[in-house]
This record gives sequence, structure tokens and C-alpha cells, in this order.
Amino acid sequence: MTKPDAQTPLKIGTRGSPLALAQAFETRRRLMEAHRLPEDAFEIVIIKTTGDDRAMIAADRPLKEIGGKGLFTREIEDALLSGRIDIAVHSMKDMPVAQPAGLVLDCYLPREDVRDAFVSRDHASIADLPAGTVVGSSSLRRRAQLANRRPDLALVQFRGNVQTRLKKLEDGVAAATFLAMAGLNRLGMSHVARSAISPEEMLPAVAQGAIGIERRQADAAANDLLAAIHDGPTGERLAAERAFLAALDGSCETPIAGLAVHEGGGLWLRGEILRPDGSEAIAGERRLAVSDAAEAGRDLARDLLAQAGAGFFDWRQG
Repeated sequence: MTKPDAQTPLKIGTRGSPLALAQAFETRRRLMEAHRLPEDAFEIVIIKTTGDDRAMIAADRPLKEIGGKGLFTREIEDALLSGRIDIAVHSMKDMPVAQPAGLVLDCYLPREDVRDAFVSRDHASIADLPAGTVVGSSSLRRRAQLANRRPDLALVQFRGNVQTRLKKLEDGVAAATFLAMAGLNRLGMSHVARSAISPEEMLPAVAQGAIGIERRQADAAANDLLAAIHDGPTGERLAAERAFLAALDGSCETPIAGLAVHEGGGLWLRGEILRPDGSEAIAGERRLAVSDAAEAGRDLARDLLAQAGAGFFDWRQG
């Protein structure tokens, strides 16, 4: 295997937010340790994506109006295909379920905390929010779940990275919001969370807390480098979750939650689909062998769709 060095560094593509950079640095550290390489054998390449556009963030435009999950990946994947970068580091909850031809996503770092974080200056938990409290979130899944559990709250769009959303809280745009515990932990900001929300109260996004590393399918050297840092258990969990997501929709246009955890020698997969206004939520679960992860994910999706019946997702066409 040809290893990178200071003259020919491995170029790691990432978005430029503090969290995205923290994930790229974690990837670099794991590669350095696994292959006994110096830091200058790697180059971090920051790529601005459509989803990072400041005007759209400031306007809090919903993701479904401007392109869905691909907003955070398209330019990075273009750079990977063109050879400007060698690997790309992604938050897996932002990744579409299908990769462009020529790219493959089969390396995952050990998964962080999967839970959502409740963030507020004045309130300790969702249950403590008075009726009519304004809560901000850009996540269709979080908004639908909150509307289902607490229809008495006022929900507003709330986009931006961790720092931007915290600033919006300070400015009084909303009294509370949600972040991912994984992101706060990776930034050393776990203290920002007033409480962590259990999956029983709010099932997280599919693949939340997981970092994925994408490469060109034909790049054998990158494949060999990444194989050494791939976390098998995380891959097993995501196989079930992402198959569940793919069978349902896989975009930012549908409120979908899913979580697989190891249980004994197998997996326990839970899933939920909701109407955006929270008026209906349908949940289910499967206990399965690891080898059946993908098929079990698809089977759970089919089951929830059958329960939902015709017309459940018709609002997407509007």
C-alpha cells in the first residue's frame, strides 16, 4: 500500500463549520494512529456547500425548499469525483441514501451519543416549556415529533450550525431548540445541553452521531487506508437504519426517525414516520440478526407504510 506523505498528502474534504472540522480532525487523528503517519501526511480541504450559504441560513429557509440533504454533500462529492480531494468526511445523518456513480461510503467511525440535546436558556426540558413557547428547529423530524408530543408549542424554522443557532437563542428568536449530543460532545460543548432526550421520548434521526468517510470506488489506496479505521458495529447498525430510510424516502422532505442498537447477538431496530404537522405518528420495531440488517430495515419500512395507508405522504407533492 502506498501511504501518503508530506509531498503527496491525503486530501480530506470537509465543510468548514466548527463541527465539520472537528469530524475531519478526528478522521485525520485516527488515520495517523492506525498507520503511524505524521500530521503533514494529510491536508484538510474546506469546501463550501450550498447548505452553508449565509443568506439562506439567515432567512431560515426550509431544506426541502432548496434541495434537501444534497445541499451539504453535492459540492464535496463533485470535488471527490474530480480528484480535488481523496476522501470526504460527512455527518451520516446528512447523507442521502444513494451515492453518485463512482463513489462508495463504507467506512464509519465509532458512533457517538445518538440522543438529541434540549437547549434553552430558561427551561430544563421539553416538559418544562409553558404552552405557547416558541421552539426553533430546521429538522422536519424534530418539528413533527415535537408537534405530536406538544401541540401547544409554537414551532419556527431555525437553521445554521451550532454556533449560529446558539446565537439565535441569545437573540430571542426562540426560547428553545435542539442539537445533536454527538455534535456538542465533539465540540467539547456538552454543557450547552440542558438535558439529553432519551430515544424513548424522541427517536433520533437515522445515523445520528455517526461519521462516514466517502471515497472513489476505484481508489484502492484510500480503501486500504480507511479499512483500518472502520468501526464494524457502527456499520452494522447503519445498515439497518439506512435500509429503513431508503425504503421510505431518504430525503429531508419526510419526518423519519430510526435507531438500531446491538442487543445480545443481534440488533434492535426502531423506526417512526410522522406527518409534518405532528397529527399522526406511526412507529414499529424489529429484533433481528446482524446478517439480516438491511432486509429487516426494508421490512420495517414496508410495515409502517402499510399502517400509514394511501395518502400519508401526499403532502410532499404540494
